[in-house]
Amino acid sequence: QVQLVESGGGSVQAGGSLRLSCAASRSIFRVNDMGWYRQAPGKQRELVATITNGGSTNYADSVKGRYTISRDNAKNTVYLQMNSLRPEDTANYYCNADCISPLGRTLEVWGQGTLVTVSF
Repeated sequence: QVQLVESGGGSVQAGGSLRLSCAASRSIFRVNDMGWYRQAPGKQRELVATITNGGSTNYADSVKGRYTISRDNAKNTVYLQMNSLRPEDTANYYCNADCISPLGRTLEVWGQGTLVTVSF
């Protein structure tokens, strides 16, 4: 199995920055695509950004130009640099990874979530 451990959440004023990290535990599973999702109170979980093994990225329109996703494949770690934060960015942010075993078994893994709070 694979476990994801997130860090970096917290409280910041509007216009500020935060950097989230998510490390995948060592496993026989190979980590493929990784990404970040968020869920605000009373709302559905939504995609924020994803990144492939090769570094191709995809962003939600609401964060384009403000957020940057990156990864260190040697460390099985994905990062989310969040700049120009807005109160509407307040949410629990979840790390996600698509993994595959040597025998081809696929596994989707979620982190426990880290809270980001942006105040006016």
